[in-house]
Amino acid sequence: MVKYFSNDVDIRTTWDHVVSAFWQRYPNPFSTHVLTEDVVLREVTADQRLLSRRLLTKTNRMPRWAEFLFPSNLSRSVYIVEDSVVDPVTKSLTTYTWNLNHTTLMVRYTPTYAPDRPAFTLLRREAWISSGVYGFSRPIQEFGLARFKSNQVKAMKGLEYALRITRSFLHLDCATFAHSFQKSSSSVELVVDHFQVSP
Repeated sequence: MVKYFSNDVDIRTTWDHVVSAFWQRYPNPFSTHVLTEDVVLREVTADQRLLSRRLLTKTNRMPRWAEFLFPSNLSRSVYIVEDSVVDPVTKSLTTYTWNLNHTTLMVRYTPTYAPDRPAFTLLRREAWISSGVYGFSRPIQEFGLARFKSNQVKAMKGLEYALRITRSFLHLDCATFAHSFQKSSSSVELVVDHFQVSP
């Protein structure tokens, strides 16, 4: 039997900002358990969709009752494969994440543009959790589901942190551009004034 969980969050931010922040999530102070992040594959398809595959390593604190079931290296860290598709036409980003270790945890993470509310982005997280460990599949699934639910708060804080960082960069870039433009336009005005008053 597979455990399923889903939750929706409305983010008061445009879709393009959410997608930019998605790629900048790590490192952040709320996800210190993420140790490594590597891009294995990235390509743009003929219909302009961006396909990516990333490999992540995360620490994995298991309950004491499960420690004797798995080798010590698997009880301390997990390996995650994340496949994602960014579609700029439909304004959607869909990721599928697999836990390669002891449970099959498949997560779909979908920020989607809402045409009727362009200043908002709908974020849907879905998880399917299963285990094939004979005699322990139910407790492992229950633990995986509880862990996934509790991690949602940290994941959301991490995304909000990344959104603040990307906004500050955008604000800084705009402010720098405005300042540079102001300086250059004032010098242009001086030159124009100079030519206007010259005999």
